[in-house]
Amino acid sequence: MNKLLFSLLFLSHTLAVANDVQITQSQLNNLGIKVDTLKAIKHIPLFYAPSRIVIPPSQEYIVSAAQAGLISKLNVSIGDSVEKNQTLALLNSPELLSLQRLYLKAHSEKRLAKTSYQRDKKLLQEGVISNRRWQESQSKYNSFLAEENEAKQLLEIAGMSSKDINKLASTRRLSSQLNVRSPIKGVILDRLVVAGERLDILAPLYKVANLDQLWLEINIPQERINSIKVGDKVLIENTDISAKITLLGQSVNPKNQTILARAIIDGTHSTLRAGQNVNSQIIQTSDQATFIVPNSAIAQSEGKAYVFIRNSTGFKVSPVKIIGKQQNSTVITGTDDLTASTKIAFKGTVALKATWLGLGGDE
Repeated sequence: MNKLLFSLLFLSHTLAVANDVQITQSQLNNLGIKVDTLKAIKHIPLFYAPSRIVIPPSQEYIVSAAQAGLISKLNVSIGDSVEKNQTLALLNSPELLSLQRLYLKAHSEKRLAKTSYQRDKKLLQEGVISNRRWQESQSKYNSFLAEENEAKQLLEIAGMSSKDINKLASTRRLSSQLNVRSPIKGVILDRLVVAGERLDILAPLYKVANLDQLWLEINIPQERINSIKVGDKVLIENTDISAKITLLGQSVNPKNQTILARAIIDGTHSTLRAGQNVNSQIIQTSDQATFIVPNSAIAQSEGKAYVFIRNSTGFKVSPVKIIGKQQNSTVITGTDDLTASTKIAFKGTVALKATWLGLGGDE
């Protein structure tokens, strides 16, 4: 203790000018001043903000019953992975029988009209019938063709695939069983019914989503919105998962006075879950020389920040601008004196500040 006090008293009488502190190597050792080289960085950690992982709207679907009926079987449940067009459930629907019957009727009438149309076309070419007669056959054929297409589209809307409709046309065998299929490859997020339940038309059965891409919805405090921009990087705390900001909201949430920022997460990650709340750090790319130093390397005076640059006689006091903070580190930028090879005082700056202010100005 006496040794440290003696060193401080001796140092207070060391010759110094406004922006310089002169100190010998022995004094530097006695005061525990440690010097190290600046570490340059390109990405500036700005601040942390609460975030939530969400699914893009275009990747989330509600699978509904296209017809009213009774659920006879459920094939999948929450968390199951499914393929596109995979059968999720079986539904018995009396209404489906009516649609199939109408389709078979329209299909038969179209086939008869087509036969008459082709026959009359040949007779017209041979000069046996008039052009008016052939036009009437053509009109009738087109009318029945439109009816068949309409009936077929109603079956497709009801949930029958083209393969099932072609099989119906060839076998003419009606079936009340409707296969409810997945519209995408994805994961079942929710099951909304049970087997044996009777459903109305368009009643929801499942919620399914493609999780190949996820978003971060970040709540940015309104006072910080001007410090971020589209394209900034986002890191999810305690992970190596990153995202990129693609949208900054145009309105403030009146409940918490935050602005929504949306970021697209890079790649797929098994550790992330839709709806999960996480803490995110906004990272910005710097266009100027930027460095990260321990908090102990920064000296504050009259609201300004300084670092002590090592030189041949001691240290030069250099003003810096603080542009970001982490737990135990500070991100700074400064004058041309700061380069990747510059050595500054990382520890013991309290003694240097006392000497500097004692001879070079008032605190």
